[in-house]
Amino acid sequence: MKVVYDTNVFVSAFIVPGSRSETAFLLAQRRAVELYSSVPILTEAARVLRTKFHQPEKDIAAALKLISRAATIVRPVSTITLLEDRPDNRILECAATAQANVIVTGDQHLLKLRTFEGIPIVRVADFLRMIPAV
Repeated sequence: MKVVYDTNVFVSAFIVPGSRSETAFLLAQRRAVELYSSVPILTEAARVLRTKFHQPEKDIAAALKLISRAATIVRPVSTITLLEDRPDNRILECAATAQANVIVTGDQHLLKLRTFEGIPIVRVADFLRMIPAV
């Protein structure tokens, strides 16, 4: 299953030990799912970890390295301007490029879409229910 995690999933995975987001990230690390990401998503994750959670640069670098190892990094082939929040559009661009099967997020603007180009947009808890033996 090809998945794209929103920035909030990555941030929660690193900030909240034992969270559902951490469980989702561990699935990607174990290759139980095919995770896709992009440089704009990694950049946004670093920005949020730095500005909202005041994480040290070494921890941010370590998190980005873990994501980069767990994910296939794609270069989006098109620019999407569907949503007002630019980082949300970067998630959609990555999913379209990766031909993802699902987008996983906690973002209300993305969740309101429900699907994008036939790709379901789901909460982390719903995503975890889609994976056998989690």
